[in-house]
Amino acid sequence: MYDRFNRKINYLRISVTDRCNLRCVYCMPAEGIQMLNHEDILTFDEIVETTRTAVEMGVDKVRITGGEPLVRKGIVDLVGMIAAIPGIRDFAMTTNGTLLDRFAQPLADAGLHRVNISLDTLDAEKYRQITRLGDIRDVFRGIEAARKAGLMPIKINCVVKRSSDEPDAREVRRFAEDNGLMVRFIPEMNLETGTFGVVEGGDGGNCKKCNRLRLTATGGVKPCLFSDIEFNVREAGPGTAIRLAVENKPRSGTVNKVNLFHNIGG
Repeated sequence: MYDRFNRKINYLRISVTDRCNLRCVYCMPAEGIQMLNHEDILTFDEIVETTRTAVEMGVDKVRITGGEPLVRKGIVDLVGMIAAIPGIRDFAMTTNGTLLDRFAQPLADAGLHRVNISLDTLDAEKYRQITRLGDIRDVFRGIEAARKAGLMPIKINCVVKRSSDEPDAREVRRFAEDNGLMVRFIPEMNLETGTFGVVEGGDGGNCKKCNRLRLTATGGVKPCLFSDIEFNVREAGPGTAIRLAVENKPRSGTVNKVNLFHNIGG
């Protein structure tokens, strides 16, 4: 698939839930959020149908996101269902890592290829402050479990205020290098103000090279993270929603006033 700016669209990010076991300061308010009704969230069959249609239309890279995807009941089954779709060459998940100690091997057995794990600091107290609920030791155990399960390469997602030269970011880089991990530094974003930057170590935020579509937990196919545009698979059908999203993909991001990070998958 190519959009009107001749960008090849071959990457689908799937938000499987708006729920999370953490309350990161740049993602959720301290009091939490109004959860979606269960009937509003796509079923596994709907997610698989949409993914299969996207693959048939040219997608070959799929990523599971949330919220925190590992809190979705039956997530290993969903991973197995998606992994069985012919044509996916890169199948990954973004997770906060706190539950990976339990899930890494089952996910690998189900067909997941690799994981990205969020880690913004190595300081246990700072991690607690950033996540409001988290224990950094759970993340370290999750990283080791992912390594043993072969979910490689493991990529660390580190959110920074301005640059990777910040003290916490430098420590995360050193940790990654010492442990054979890859690291991506993600400038802190704001959907409502349109504040975003290019990811260091990745292609995120680089509008000229954007190859992504996003499927929200409620079935919206979004052509751009920083846009209100979306087409719902329940209303239009997966094929039409995907086609319209590609046809309407903007040249670059602006603002997004209808979604929040916890329900769009970042």
